[in-house]
Amino acid sequence: MSEERRQLLLKYLSMALPYGVKVLDTFNEIYGVSKLINIGIDGSMLVDNDLNDIQYYPVIAGTKPYLRPLSSMTEEEKKEYSLTKSLSIVDYPTLKSFGWLLEHHFDFMDLIPKDLAIEVTENNNPYKE
Repeated sequence: MSEERRQLLLKYLSMALPYGVKVLDTFNEIYGVSKLINIGIDGSMLVDNDLNDIQYYPVIAGTKPYLRPLSSMTEEEKKEYSLTKSLSIVDYPTLKSFGWLLEHHFDFMDLIPKDLAIEVTENNNPYKE
């Protein structure tokens, strides 16, 4: 994995941790990451997963978050999202907007087309309760 791709994935994971992001690890196991303890220069990760179990993952290359494409946003979600935006002349997303996108696991960084995330579908949705 190139340094640029690794940094992009790390940026997303760092932002998404408080929102219960689910990832597929290098061993094809799905888990939630609740705390990123350390990231090595080589891309290794030391994490606390949703089972309060400290895990070491030697390479981040196989770890991918499950994300929804922006195109999957429902009409109700579009209305809810629009309420998070500022009412300025220029329509820039606010921190609240980014938080909403992270909370709802949307791929606003285009990680899916870069093969850095797994697209959530009806058949593979780890966020279903």
